[in-house]
Amino acid sequence: MDSETTQPRTTRPERFDHCPWEFWSSSDAAQQARQLAYQKELLERVGDASFGERVFVSSWAAVHADALHLGDRSYIGGHAVVTDEVRMGDNCTVNPYATVRGRVTCGDGVRVGAHTSLLGFNHGFAPDTPVHRQPLTSRGITVGDDVWIGSHVVVVDGVTIGDHCVIGAGAVVTKDLPAWSVAAGNPARRLRDRRETGAEPRRASSLDARLERFGRRAREQAPTLLERCRDDTGVWRDRPGAAPTVRAVCDAVEIAALLLDGPPPGESGPELAARLAASQDSATGLVPETGRATASWSDPDAMYHILSVGYALDLLGSHFPHPVRAVTELAPDELVRRLDALPWRTEAWRSGHWVDGVGTALHFSSAPSPLTDTLFGWLLTRADPASGMWGARRAEDGLRQPVNGFYRATRGTYAQFGLPLPYPERTVDTVLTHGKDPAWFGPDRGTACDVLDVIHPLWLCARQTSHRLAEGRDWARGQLDRILDGRWHDGAGFSFALEPGGRPDRRPGLQGTEMWLAVTWLLAEHLGVSEALGYRPRGVHRPSPAAQG
Repeated sequence: MDSETTQPRTTRPERFDHCPWEFWSSSDAAQQARQLAYQKELLERVGDASFGERVFVSSWAAVHADALHLGDRSYIGGHAVVTDEVRMGDNCTVNPYATVRGRVTCGDGVRVGAHTSLLGFNHGFAPDTPVHRQPLTSRGITVGDDVWIGSHVVVVDGVTIGDHCVIGAGAVVTKDLPAWSVAAGNPARRLRDRRETGAEPRRASSLDARLERFGRRAREQAPTLLERCRDDTGVWRDRPGAAPTVRAVCDAVEIAALLLDGPPPGESGPELAARLAASQDSATGLVPETGRATASWSDPDAMYHILSVGYALDLLGSHFPHPVRAVTELAPDELVRRLDALPWRTEAWRSGHWVDGVGTALHFSSAPSPLTDTLFGWLLTRADPASGMWGARRAEDGLRQPVNGFYRATRGTYAQFGLPLPYPERTVDTVLTHGKDPAWFGPDRGTACDVLDVIHPLWLCARQTSHRLAEGRDWARGQLDRILDGRWHDGAGFSFALEPGGRPDRRPGLQGTEMWLAVTWLLAEHLGVSEALGYRPRGVHRPSPAAQG
């Protein structure tokens, strides 16, 4: 075979460069020889590379990869850009003018439309350094089997797209999509399950539509449910007839920010922020309960107020006027002593509650503190590798205490600071075991705290592992069905327990409403359908690390 026949690149693009799926069925022997010669050249140039049977790589594509693996019958079209580390299974396509960069891993049968970009890397953009001097980061993009990504789609770094997804043209995919999603938009939103046939007739009964209706109902009724909890003198209560509390004010701020994007009706944001800030004790930095003169680090209400008041002030555009000195002025060895003294094996919830307050106090501190390293070091070295917990099962209530304590401890630390958990797979095992305990969960059982203390760890662990993810999603779907099944009280919101009855925790109020709104979002987010709600938690239960807003 002469050199003319084996020349890898043609003088101008051929039809196959733009219609590569036709190559192996329509090309002649000379064209096939040139293609194989070009593949051999790529294998030698890239080094970490492999090509399956009947692969086609256009010589008019810009292939400058450090690693390139293509399964059988996969192709890269003309003018595509492929760099860094790209691994694709069988029957995958990168169509003309597409861009695949960074660390990108695709399963079998993935179709990447023309002009689409899979960008498995990112730039830092901290304000203290010009962007061009900041390092690149890469979490990578993972795409499952049987996925169709339409033209002009952008998929950003860190995203996982589940099996059997379809993504509409022009979408910008900024977060994970569960299997079988049909998604579109900027940012991309899951529209329905691909397995639904006759999509329009079934739309009204789909989970997405139920969530949309619920979110709309909550927003429409938010002014009424807030107004019923504020008396003529401006005092906030959890529900009519209840005692005034600091938390009631903060829950009102959270609900208003979530559903109304502003301060509670009848309140001036700056004036309310000033009242909350004035409640902070300048000596300790703690906020005592309404009617109390002082507070200490051993006061559970005061430790929770670090969260509730701190984030309410943040939502109102303000902040604590003083450091939380009860925490920030501890010596590291004193912090360790107090952590060791907490009743983790018998009262893990109370112990985690205290850690949540400490972590949040350090977050709100104006200057970095060595106590942050001390706190995380203690948590890392004391976590049980077998369960992922810091507490232990008790005869009287099973895993309730350790799971609830885990949520409180990790909300104020690992979740709030955006750090990976030490034992995510074992945590999932423990939490799912607890979530199946009929003593705490059932068709008419499961308080806001108990459901939150399961779904938040499952959601947090899913950022690191897919371990038993389908089971966790099944549990989340069951809880969502329960919440959406007539548990909302018109004009009043949710009760804490979601159960009928006259007990205080079964009457609708601000605490139940604020918590269940956040829980509903977390459950929906775990299923990949949270955008249907039309809101995203922004305060105590915000999903993103606090530093990221």
